[in-house]
Amino acid sequence: MPTDLEIANSIEMRPISEIGEKLGFSSDDLEYYGKYKAKVSASSCNRSLGCSHEGELILVSAITPTPAGEGKTTVSIGLAQGIAKLGKSVSVALREPSLGPVMGMKGGATGGGYSQVLPMEDINLHFTGDIHAVTTAHNLLSAVIDNHIYQGNALNIDPRAVEWRRVMDMNDRSLRQMVIGLGGTTMGLPRESGFDISASSEVMATLCLVESFSQLKEKLDNILIGFTYDGKPVNAKSLSASGAMAALLKDAFKPNLVQTIEGVPAFIHGGPFANIAQGTNSIMATRLSLKTSNYTVTEAGFGFDLGAEKFFDIVARKAGFKPRAVVLVATVRALKMHGGKKRKELHETDPGAVKKGIPNLAKHVENIKKFNVPAVVAINRFSTDSPEELEVIASWCKENSVPYSISDVWGKGGDGARELAEITLTVVDNNRIDYRPLYELTDSVEDKISTISREIYGAQDVDYAPKARKDLKKIKELGFDNLPVCIAKTQKSLSDDPGLLGRPENFVATVREIVIANGAGFLVPITGDILRMPGLPKRPASEKIDIDDNGNISGLF
Repeated sequence: MPTDLEIANSIEMRPISEIGEKLGFSSDDLEYYGKYKAKVSASSCNRSLGCSHEGELILVSAITPTPAGEGKTTVSIGLAQGIAKLGKSVSVALREPSLGPVMGMKGGATGGGYSQVLPMEDINLHFTGDIHAVTTAHNLLSAVIDNHIYQGNALNIDPRAVEWRRVMDMNDRSLRQMVIGLGGTTMGLPRESGFDISASSEVMATLCLVESFSQLKEKLDNILIGFTYDGKPVNAKSLSASGAMAALLKDAFKPNLVQTIEGVPAFIHGGPFANIAQGTNSIMATRLSLKTSNYTVTEAGFGFDLGAEKFFDIVARKAGFKPRAVVLVATVRALKMHGGKKRKELHETDPGAVKKGIPNLAKHVENIKKFNVPAVVAINRFSTDSPEELEVIASWCKENSVPYSISDVWGKGGDGARELAEITLTVVDNNRIDYRPLYELTDSVEDKISTISREIYGAQDVDYAPKARKDLKKIKELGFDNLPVCIAKTQKSLSDDPGLLGRPENFVATVREIVIANGAGFLVPITGDILRMPGLPKRPASEKIDIDDNGNISGLF
């Protein structure tokens, strides 16, 4: 069986100018990064965004992820290719892969088999430099803060109350906590700090939630970097950093255009993680896709409880998007793990374990309906799935009147998603009801957190650590209590305990602290033991990656 990389390398890609023509772009509208990658120019974005056309939006999400992998990105790409097979105008809008997971446990994030976006090596490794630009803009603000304190500290910033850390696009647990400024008086003022991964940067989140440079600068100005000695907030505007930060993001602001294996246009832009940020690609890219295609397929990171909830309550609310359907990806092997099977046992046929795992699927379908949007279940078929195991999922869908399709997007590409595309478009075209958010922005912060924890996660109650209670008080005093919440939680469970698989019940979610991300425009309650700087596994994916003398990469995925 060929690898994803071997399949990708066997495809003759079309010039990106040809892909752009499908969307109505001329060669002058695109800024080329070689033959197969381009950015849509700012002027072309503005022109397209101003047109009256508005396509239909399809959101792809998934059941609770497992180490076996569910193939949500693969299904998103395959579904778009399936819609194209029906002769429809379609594009797909996805996030950019972070080098941390690429080199860590997850590997590449450009789909798989015959449902990939290309050129997959470039997209997984640096792409057009957007994440590096975010990293540099973020760290410029970090440097400006420490320089201001070193140069006399006119703003009276309390070094112990600086909340703005540094970022890098790599998993490195040794950098989570550190003391900076050591080495004498010329090295700055020693203080505690550390690094987060670039995908968790508030600059990344902000970039993905704005639609103009003026909005970007305004939001960057609003970033809360810390507090003075007398407890007053200090924002980035006080340090006159937003102009330079926005200048560093000049090209990163523009959406990237590539293609799927079957030549479907693909906008890939922005990369916030869903377990620590909003987990969706940029509003700009999704908007551009909606304006240039009749159907747009986009995805939200991890399970529906993380990325999709945030898509509805933060992204769609801000942008005014109206998703017409949610395609929920489920797999036999993931449900077997939720039903108690170990990863090493997944090759064993066990319909009983699939049935035991069904409550996880059921909970996610229930959650979709709470947003007033219809669900379609995409059963992502793997070669190890038995007919009996697939029938367990199909039977549940039939019994609960949930449209479904068994799809083979890895092995057959768009042809493997043709039925899924037909079912999904029928649901989309018959749905003219707008979604509803789960909570109102005027609700108290505690009520917002409680609503998500109870309704989406299934928690019995929410407990607040002492620091989180102090944060709640501070948020109210500063007038930030009308912001939406972006809960940081493990992706491995519906609960905040990664060990609780299936459908946990009667648990208490614990909020450790609440970070104010006023630039991005949301609050980040941090639950359980979630970290904003991942670590590498015992055998990182980087050990398999290599390059030969002709520049050919191997082992990437």
